Amino acid sequence: MSFRAIRVTKDEQGHRVETVTLEESELHEGDVTVAVDYSTVNYKDGLALADKGIVRTYPLVPGIDFAGTVESSTRASFAPGDKVVLNGYGVGERHDGGFAQKARVSGDWLVPLPEGLTTRQAAAIGTAGYTAMLSVLALEDAGLTPASGDVLVTGAAGGVGSVAVALLARLGYRVLASTGRPAEAGYLRELGAAEIIDRAELSEPGRPLGKERWAGAVDSVGSHTLVNALAGTRYGGTVTSCGLAQGLDLPGTVMPFILRGVTLAGIDSVQAPMERRIRAYERLARDLDLASLERMTTVVGLDEVPSVAERILAGQVRGRTVVDVNA
Repeated sequence: MSFRAIRVTKDEQGHRVETVTLEESELHEGDVTVAVDYSTVNYKDGLALADKGIVRTYPLVPGIDFAGTVESSTRASFAPGDKVVLNGYGVGERHDGGFAQKARVSGDWLVPLPEGLTTRQAAAIGTAGYTAMLSVLALEDAGLTPASGDVLVTGAAGGVGSVAVALLARLGYRVLASTGRPAEAGYLRELGAAEIIDRAELSEPGRPLGKERWAGAVDSVGSHTLVNALAGTRYGGTVTSCGLAQGLDLPGTVMPFILRGVTLAGIDSVQAPMERRIRAYERLARDLDLASLERMTTVVGLDEVPSVAERILAGQVRGRTVVDVNA
C-alpha cells in the first residue's frame, strides 16, 4: 500500500524537502510496522529539515518520534493493534522517522503506550516532553524535593520547557520560568510558573558564582544560559542539561562544582535505556496534567511541517506541535 511522507534528499541538485508518496517496500528494515497516527515537530526536526547536520543518510523520512498502532509484527512482544510510542534511537536521523503515515522499526525501540494516554497525547508529549520527564527524574534521583527550594526552567515557552514547567508545578515545586518572550508570561503562569525571569538575565556572560537563587534547574538552552544557571544554583543543587538552543559551548568555570558542590546532569533522550523510558512514560501518564498538555499543544497537518520547522528554529513556536500525518 502507498502512503504519504515528507522526505529529504541531498544530491548534486542540493538539499530538498518534499511531500511524496511511498510504497511499503521502500520502508527501512525492521520487525514491526506501525500505522503512524501522530508525530511532532521538535527542535532537532527543525535542524534536520534545514540541513544542519542531523540527517546521516539520504533519502530519509525525518521525524524523531511518533505514536501509532502496530500494523504487523514478527516480534513476540508486539501484536497488531498495540499502541506504541517511539523517541530517538536515530529515527529521523539514520532511519526513516515519523513524518509519514507508516513506519517500520525495530521492536527494541518501541515503548508500549501506558494506560491512560492516547496516541495523540503521547505525541503531544513527544521527545520534548519525554526529555523533560527524564530531566525531572534526574533532579529527583539527585535528592531534590519541593522543600529544597525553587527550580529554574530555561527556554520555558518551548517544548521541553513547557512540559517541565507543568510537571514540576504539578509535583509541588515553585517554578521560575525563563523566557525571552514576555507575551508568553500568561501562558507560563497557566502552566504553573510562579515567577517569570527575562531571558536577558541569563543569556549574557555573568559571574563565575552568583547569588544562590534556585535549588535546581532544567536547561534546554546551553551556552551562557547554562553557565548562569549553574552559577545561581544553591549548595548541593543539580542542573540538568538537554539542549543547545543558544549554543553548544559551555563558557564557564568549575567554581559552582568545587565551591558549592553543584551537579551538572546530562540528559540523553536518544539512547536512554528502555527501563528508564518506560519509567518516564509511566510517570508522565500519572503526573502530567493532561489539561495543561492540551493547552500547550497545536495540531498541524503533514504539509505544514516545513514551515513549522523554520519557526521552531527561529524561537517562534510555543509549547508542542503535533503532526496529524493523516490530515
